[in-house]
Amino acid sequence: MDRDSIYTSDIHPDGFCFDDAVARVFADMIERSVPGYGLTLQMIELLAHQHARPHSRLYDLGCSLGASTMALAKGAAGRHCSIIGVDNSPAMVRRCRQRLAGEKVDIRCEDILETELRDASVVVLNFVLQFIAPERRPALLNAIRQSLQPGDILILSEKIAFADAAEQQRQIALHEAFKRAHGYSDMEISRKRNALENILLPETVDIHHCRLREAGFSASHTWFQCFNFASLVAFA
Repeated sequence: MDRDSIYTSDIHPDGFCFDDAVARVFADMIERSVPGYGLTLQMIELLAHQHARPHSRLYDLGCSLGASTMALAKGAAGRHCSIIGVDNSPAMVRRCRQRLAGEKVDIRCEDILETELRDASVVVLNFVLQFIAPERRPALLNAIRQSLQPGDILILSEKIAFADAAEQQRQIALHEAFKRAHGYSDMEISRKRNALENILLPETVDIHHCRLREAGFSASHTWFQCFNFASLVAFA
């Protein structure tokens, strides 16, 4: 695993993007930047084990390097499911295919907003919806819901915002303390924050639950939160 040192120099003047430089260090970047990331992968495997229907399709939308894809594959082992990872970054897809060479998964390079979803039983959006324009999020969730049968699930993990300004600032401070504890300098934290401005657009947990209801999910629950990161499961 290559160590993330991207923001020791300002090499992304036009903002954050999932290019070759990010793909090369992404595994280290997300582990050191997202509290609870490893736990989300464990629970994706657990939830897939509970909900994957035999011979159905399991989608990892925005699969990056395939960590969630493999969690789905492990959880659904023995059920003859099709495991499909989708990402629109050629750099990510190239490295994902290299990492998962020999695994029985289908990795596609395409826009998840245009992916045909059908006969799904488990769909994962692991820290992905936050990079999609808010006005386009309902259509994606509607498409996911239409691909699922009653009892099937969507697993949604996101960086979240808070309606209360004071809580928002406290949670940001805690997250930045987490990153310092994992070796990032104040300069790196500041540069990445500036690079992600207007690219990563978090929303409150309440907005996520409301949008899931509007998309037709029968119920949704927040099963995990650490600082300004949360994971939800929604039931068709």
